[in-house]
Amino acid sequence: MTSERSVRARLATERAAAAASLEALRERFALLLDDSYVNTDDEHDIEGASIPFEREQVRATLREASARLAEIEAASARLATGDYGVCAACGGAIEAGRLDARPWVRVCIRCASRPGRH
Repeated sequence: MTSERSVRARLATERAAAAASLEALRERFALLLDDSYVNTDDEHDIEGASIPFEREQVRATLREASARLAEIEAASARLATGDYGVCAACGGAIEAGRLDARPWVRVCIRCASRPGRH
């Protein structure tokens, strides 16, 4: 089994990467909103996606990155309270391999596989 110290280190690494990714996305989004960056005649640009499409794509990616960071922080909080590795749905243990692959997961494989879950 993985030690608490190594889990804490892994979560810290994942958090740093997620925070850096989120910051880069925020900067990208700010550039897209900046008038000096935006080509106002994007409907005639046949070379690429429209600016509104690109904005929405970055906005969606920002939401995903924010959610991932929140999940990582929640996992760190569960580690601090002793609830890390406990399935939020059934109260059983989350499989070690699942935690190794995604240390922020909240539910075990059995509960994650139930219809209506993702």
